[in-house]
Amino acid sequence: MGVTVEDIKKLKELTGIGLTDAKKALVEADGDFDKALEAMRKKGLTKAEKKGDRETREGLIESYVHSGRIGVIVEVNCETDFVARLPEFKEFAHQIAMQIAAMSPKYPTLEDVPTETYEAKKKELLESDALKSKPAEMADKIVEGQLKKHFAEQVLAEQAFILDDSMTVDQRIKEQIAKSGENIRISQFKRIELGVNE
Repeated sequence: MGVTVEDIKKLKELTGIGLTDAKKALVEADGDFDKALEAMRKKGLTKAEKKGDRETREGLIESYVHSGRIGVIVEVNCETDFVARLPEFKEFAHQIAMQIAAMSPKYPTLEDVPTETYEAKKKELLESDALKSKPAEMADKIVEGQLKKHFAEQVLAEQAFILDDSMTVDQRIKEQIAKSGENIRISQFKRIELGVNE
């Protein structure tokens, strides 16, 4: 497969890397665009992991209303006011607001799940009849998997991203971190549904 200028430009836009790096990635992937994108995503995610500890004091509040029945307001933070004002950042915040409207998460990340809620669910799962005959070590591993599955729907970062279900919201955030070069965090959100009081 050959490397086309269109593919180089497309890869640059999707990942936020330079043209030279985009071309190099495509050459290394023998012109296979998907393979090159996956390789760049992995590299970008590695960079994003390193940025994860940096402070996020800027950002914006984004809102989204769906059909006049569901409303969302979300705080998306970044490191600088410059990035917060970029159209791509606003678009990203809007996508997150749409995700919250569609999937109704309760918590931004697993760390935001109250300890008592997490422990109560863990206790309930450990005491289930299906686990009583299992060795303690095996039961712990099974419960760990069940907890992850249980909270995957309730935790925004763990949900499948509605605009590309091949990734989680956490991976989408890391992709945005790689593009912007700054740490990004979803601090808080509120979802209101007509006639539903939580």
